[in-house]
Amino acid sequence: MKPIDLSLTLFVMLVWGLNFVVAKWGLEQFPPILMIALRFAMVAIVLLPFVKVPRDKMRGILALSLTLGGVHFSLMFMGLRDLDAAAAAIACQLQVPFAAIIAAVVLKDTLGWRRVAGMAIAFIGVVVMAGEPRFSDDLTPLFMVVAASFMWAVANIQIKKLGAIDGFALNAYLGLFAVPQLFFASALLETGQIEAIRNADWAGWLSVAYMAVMVTLVSYALWFRILRRYPVNLAMPFTLLVPIFGVLSAVLLLDEPLGFRVALGGIATIAGVAIIVLRRPRLAEPEATSKTV
Repeated sequence: MKPIDLSLTLFVMLVWGLNFVVAKWGLEQFPPILMIALRFAMVAIVLLPFVKVPRDKMRGILALSLTLGGVHFSLMFMGLRDLDAAAAAIACQLQVPFAAIIAAVVLKDTLGWRRVAGMAIAFIGVVVMAGEPRFSDDLTPLFMVVAASFMWAVANIQIKKLGAIDGFALNAYLGLFAVPQLFFASALLETGQIEAIRNADWAGWLSVAYMAVMVTLVSYALWFRILRRYPVNLAMPFTLLVPIFGVLSAVLLLDEPLGFRVALGGIATIAGVAIIVLRRPRLAEPEATSKTV
């Protein structure tokens, strides 16, 4: 990989890893579902004027907006609100073994013993992390992140079945369909939305803008530049840096304690995911990878 492309790849992984910390800052000012609705609205507003309407894909995108836009992101950010960013960065990596399991069931993909071992190691890592004393009193936030990871895997299969589609068009219309769902869910499940919007300062709005522009638009464009130039087998292992950057940024920027169980569980989870990714990288599709957080 050329130095410039290596630098861009590392930059993308850093942006995705930092997103856990940036999201925590935003969640201090916005209810989680409202914040996701604002993020999708910003993405749709920016992209819709510039993309073609994928008319033959609209039904599939609408279904995807339910699982990925409505359920996955709501669960992820509701869990992240009450969970350490480092723990969330690790737990959401279960999306890769979940994707491998669903691919085996739905797409009849063969599971070799190495990938089965990788799945077991990844799940054991999260179980070890769940034993951290500060999490054990209430595991609901951690379970929400794990459930969100499962929904990401379901969405990954939906994206595969969509077939060839422009990534920016997908994000634009995914946002268009997801925004009404998310505002409705926020109205039902949350309170204080108007006050949050009125009282949010520059840091809160910058968090939303970071997730919409940097995570979804800029990183997406750079990531597909890399995938166009290099084999997937070379590019996908770099995604293993995302939880590492996520944990490091949480420790450095949020002063989160890195307990023994979190560190040990994180190492096990990332090692298990590495076995799966390196064995069959295509399971982590680039379209879905850019939407993990």
